[in-house]
Amino acid sequence: MTDTASGVSTATAGPAAARISAEAQRRRTFAVISHPDAGKSTLTEALVLHANAITEAGAIHGKAGRRATVSDWMDMEKARGISITSTALQFPYKTHSGNTCIINLLDTPGHADFSEDTYRVLTAVDSAVMLIDAAKGLEPQTLKLFQVCRHRGIPIITVVNKWDRPGRDALELMDEIHERIQLQTTPLTWPVGIAGDFKGVLDRRTGNYIKYTRTAGGATAAPEEHIDASRAHEVAGSDWDNAVEESELLSADGGDFDRDSFLRCTSTPVLFTSAILNFGVNQLLDVLAQLAPSPHGQLDIEGNRRDAAAPFSAFVFKVQAGMDSAHRDRIAYARVCSGTFERGDVLTHAGTGKPFVTKYAQSVFGQQRSTLDTAWPGDVIGLANAATLRPGDTLYRDIPVQYPPIPSFSPEHFAVARGTDPSKHKQFRKGIEQLEQEGVIQVLRSDRRGDQAPVFAAVGPMQFEVASHRMAGEFNAPIALEPLPYTVARAADPADVEVLSKQASVEVFTRTDGVVLAVFTTKWRLENVQRDNPDVALRSLVAAGD
Repeated sequence: MTDTASGVSTATAGPAAARISAEAQRRRTFAVISHPDAGKSTLTEALVLHANAITEAGAIHGKAGRRATVSDWMDMEKARGISITSTALQFPYKTHSGNTCIINLLDTPGHADFSEDTYRVLTAVDSAVMLIDAAKGLEPQTLKLFQVCRHRGIPIITVVNKWDRPGRDALELMDEIHERIQLQTTPLTWPVGIAGDFKGVLDRRTGNYIKYTRTAGGATAAPEEHIDASRAHEVAGSDWDNAVEESELLSADGGDFDRDSFLRCTSTPVLFTSAILNFGVNQLLDVLAQLAPSPHGQLDIEGNRRDAAAPFSAFVFKVQAGMDSAHRDRIAYARVCSGTFERGDVLTHAGTGKPFVTKYAQSVFGQQRSTLDTAWPGDVIGLANAATLRPGDTLYRDIPVQYPPIPSFSPEHFAVARGTDPSKHKQFRKGIEQLEQEGVIQVLRSDRRGDQAPVFAAVGPMQFEVASHRMAGEFNAPIALEPLPYTVARAADPADVEVLSKQASVEVFTRTDGVVLAVFTTKWRLENVQRDNPDVALRSLVAAGD
């Protein structure tokens, strides 16, 4: 017998289910999200350093004498100092209480041009760390990502970063978060010293002072001294007194942590850090281990929750090639939703019903890969040579399930792609097919333009740069891009293609997934076409800010 809502059969009950539940409880799977330049990759590196998964923190572009970060491994990322693609990092973390958590950290691109990649990652996590620059506060991309988290019911831990630099008043930042995104802020740590003079934090859970000491270049974990509240004034003077006074104001204003409201996504715990100096990172790791939710199953396409202890299931949220220049393989990243994964298992592809053999399963740590034998709910598995897998695909064993597909965002930028070397025709076609399957770019085609001139469609223009770079570097098929004047796209019915194709400043394409897209030069042109052709059905697509 099977509980169809949870996917748990009576045969799976008992020790096996208890083991799965216990392993799921140890997992913390979260994403780090932020506006560009808030310090996201630096924080990711600091978290890995403090968990002792690396011995020295790397740095993004511009930090002389430091190695690169483990999360930003692409050469374009190293050159520009920004995250272009999401990265999975798994490592153990031993808490101060002696328990060991398994951290599954998904670093995301902060730039708005890569919103699709970030959205895909947010389908695979149980919580998120929202990073805010102490000087800039909430920025446009941060707000968009927060709205995605709210829509998906993802609890958020807020981290105010760069407190070692001049910035805004801490209470002012709390007010901004509360007013602009309607989240009650419940700080767990409070800065001792104004922005630009970061001495340590008041731990609001214990009342004690955690004093930080700088290390050379911030490449190693910063020493911490835990000082009893009764002695803190002797060490920090008036800065401690100010921190205590402001902490009392927070309590009077409902700013004490409440786990239920955090899990309901109506409040956010807040911590203050300097990721570049490794200040406050231990506290964030402890908060993730103690307070962040563990995997508890996933809602399927019909809205039923498949329990974490049910037979194995997973969904693919990302496909990535080019990780190893010596091999032309690609990795499909799959989040384990339920059950136990064993390398070599024969799974079922929910979309096609065909078997999928997992002989080449890997654990991924940035660009580094190692053979993976077993995985549990919350873990991310890398499936090599997964030519048949696409983002949004579901894999399962024994009891069928299908998870909701991942929508493609509405493109706002369009360009015709042409190969510059006619002798590279085969590489040209293979490269474009690969980039489209990964979700790097949307590819549109039409009879008018032909197969030799597909149209790239993107949320942001930087996607074009990544596509061009990879076509030349990975596939040895350099391309030239000719911008098109369109800015708005709508899904259309095939029956309306003839009518739409006759409209001025309108072009109709078929996307690789079969969706018919009508593109317009401006939103006013779209409105005119709709007014003049009321029988033509045009549907909005998912926008990057939704």
